Amino acid sequence: MPDKPTPREMGYYMALAGIGIEMVVPAGIGSYLDRWLETSPWITIVLGALGFAAGLIHMVVLLKQKDKDESSDQKPPS
Repeated sequence: MPDKPTPREMGYYMALAGIGIEMVVPAGIGSYLDRWLETSPWITIVLGALGFAAGLIHMVVLLKQKDKDESSDQKPPS
């Protein structure tokens, strides 16, 4: 049976879920606006691309932070 995740790991998993939401919600909003304004599919494409880019940037920042945290945990205290 695996160990329970630490609060830090849970925060990491929640941040990953937030990235997924960042990528999907703009496309959903764009789809709604396209139907309302009858501009299909242009707003969906633009907002989907912006959401995807924001999600990727957030993921890179999160992974850099996780790598930094893991490397500082492995160093012996000075």
